Amino acid sequence: MKTIDKIPTSKIGRTTELVKTGAKIGANYLKYYSKKAVNPTLDRSTLDEDNAADIYDGLKSLKGSALKVAQMLSMDKSLLPGAYVEKFSLAQFSVPPLSAPLVRKTFRKYQNAYPEDIYDSFSKDSVNAASIGQVHKATKDGKQLAVKIQYPGVADSISSDLALVKPIAIKMFNLKGEDSKRYFAEVEEKLLEETDYELEVKQSIEVTEACSHIPGLKFPSYYPELSSKRIITMDWMQGTHLSEFAKTDFNSKTGNKLGQTLWDFYMFQMHGLKAVHADPHPGNFLISEDNELIAIDFGCIKQVPEEFYQPYFELAVPEHINDPDTFKEKLKQLEILRPDDTDQEIKYFSALFHEMLSLFTKPFQEKTFDFSDESFWDEISSLSEKYSNDKELRKMNGNRGSKHFLYINRTFFGLYNLLHDLKATVNTHDYIKYLEEKGLKNHSALS
Repeated sequence: MKTIDKIPTSKIGRTTELVKTGAKIGANYLKYYSKKAVNPTLDRSTLDEDNAADIYDGLKSLKGSALKVAQMLSMDKSLLPGAYVEKFSLAQFSVPPLSAPLVRKTFRKYQNAYPEDIYDSFSKDSVNAASIGQVHKATKDGKQLAVKIQYPGVADSISSDLALVKPIAIKMFNLKGEDSKRYFAEVEEKLLEETDYELEVKQSIEVTEACSHIPGLKFPSYYPELSSKRIITMDWMQGTHLSEFAKTDFNSKTGNKLGQTLWDFYMFQMHGLKAVHADPHPGNFLISEDNELIAIDFGCIKQVPEEFYQPYFELAVPEHINDPDTFKEKLKQLEILRPDDTDQEIKYFSALFHEMLSLFTKPFQEKTFDFSDESFWDEISSLSEKYSNDKELRKMNGNRGSKHFLYINRTFFGLYNLLHDLKATVNTHDYIKYLEEKGLKNHSALS
């Protein structure tokens, strides 16, 4: 794969790259409408493919939070056309890496030493490049190590990158007024945390210690003494990325085993730790030769405050969803219904979220759930299409829900999609025994 010798770090440089991308997209639309004038039956698939390719090519040269947004969008397969999902998913673990000279220069800047001064051996070529950093293989004292190096300028460009993305997001999600600032502040805060590799090492060690008793789950060891604000050193873990494993001919027993481990891991975090790995995309999980699940990245940990946790999971209980008074009260607690709502808005959003939650919470309402059931995914796609084409919704204020929804919903969408990739049927209450092993009480209204 071609390497990158320079990343634009200034606001002007990054804006220029996005303007170039916008010009390409404009040309794609002109080409599409010219062809459609001749052939009215022409569909948008070619346009989507061309736009997705140009947007991804523009973002991958910027790296950082711009590319991270594409990665986040690729996790929700019901939000974007397939061409975008396919292209943006490359941001999870396959983007052009930094060149060897730039790696050496960047490492020296961060660590005040060259790689050969610290490790016994260090591969100059990246083995894995993603949105915020890339990984190199190294050895020290007989140990096989993975060294993650953050791209230069990533942390400093987050605010300016989000300022560029903000107008698009406001239009896409129909956000209105000053109130929308809280959502962007939440995203900015989490992205800044993801660039703090000292925090990531600390979080990684905490999650590893808390969850290591769950069978079938493995973690690397982390080395704080060989890490810094922009460098992480951990054990090298041998395995296949989950997305690649999902394309192999694995049997249902293996898929169910891996899926159960994944479900238990997330439910233990959510209900026991009240903090969750909020970046469940395939690039963050490996499958070992023994078919064990390996979790390798904990840069994005979302704390789940009690005032959000309780009403959020109470709305997964059918008795609460189907009781109009209780349902509306929980919607108010979660800031879905607003104090300034009109009667029309209360009626509309109550109906919308009743339909949405009745569907999305199905896995919690059954003792076992089959995530390979295509009818479930067809319903999600139909619901997404229904409301994306709803003209009445476009007239209303889209500022709906607590800021905590952003990363908690992202977590569940990502988890559901991984379980679908594994074609897994899981016991949804199995995680409770792992809470009990640690002496943790299950506070969820689901059990």
